[in-house]
Amino acid sequence: MDLFKIGIINFTLLDLLDILAVYFVFYHLYKIMKGTRAAQMFAGMLLIIIASFIVQMLNMEGMSWLIDSFASVWVIAFVILFQPELRRLLIQIGQSRVIRTLFKVEENRAVNAVCEAAVRLSDWHYGGLIVMQKDTGLKGIAESGIQMQAEVSAELLVSIFFPRTPLHDGAVIISNDLIQAAKCMLPLTQNPEIDKALGTRHRAALGISEESDAVIVVVSEETGRISLAYKGVFLHRNLDGELLKNYLIELFEERRNKAGSKMAAPEKAAV
Repeated sequence: MDLFKIGIINFTLLDLLDILAVYFVFYHLYKIMKGTRAAQMFAGMLLIIIASFIVQMLNMEGMSWLIDSFASVWVIAFVILFQPELRRLLIQIGQSRVIRTLFKVEENRAVNAVCEAAVRLSDWHYGGLIVMQKDTGLKGIAESGIQMQAEVSAELLVSIFFPRTPLHDGAVIISNDLIQAAKCMLPLTQNPEIDKALGTRHRAALGISEESDAVIVVVSEETGRISLAYKGVFLHRNLDGELLKNYLIELFEERRNKAGSKMAAPEKAAV
């Protein structure tokens, strides 16, 4: 179906969808590469693409031949130049809700990494505060810390919370299997009914859980106990690695099926 005609050019609905699709791809590529060293290279390649389109429209045979001669190596050059950014983009696509719904991923790398890190921190009595983002965005919280954009791993989490590192104070924000930021400041709970013996980490965990649907894992520096905060309460205050993993899988993979939940009833925050 033609939307309108300009001279001999027919502009159809399919053409409009094609333009919107190209815009969507380039816009998200720009968001991924913004602020990185690849941003200038991306702008340069974009100018070359625009130039090739213009010379073809103007029937400039010499320039068209020159650009076509290099077209065969563009794809290879693109993959080589933007390998880190493409990898990050594919990770984000793979962790989107649509993909996770179509391809039910049983293993969650972030869950495994957090559980392994929490057990190590507990054994060594290193304090830890890990915020795992769900549906509510935490951009403001992440911006209060040090930006990382690193693939999540147990080794990296343990390194961050090592007591003599500059990043060990504050919280780590995890989203889509990426550590977004470290040393983030969280709001403290104002609940007057909580246990007065709770330290700053536990109060911060409750505070952010009251303002979002994030799942927060806390490791006590004094006792080594692993706690899990969610929606303003502690679901548990003394977890081992296996039980923590079961809780996290339940919260992230089956959160929309509350009626079939097999989790224990939440404990009161004051416990």
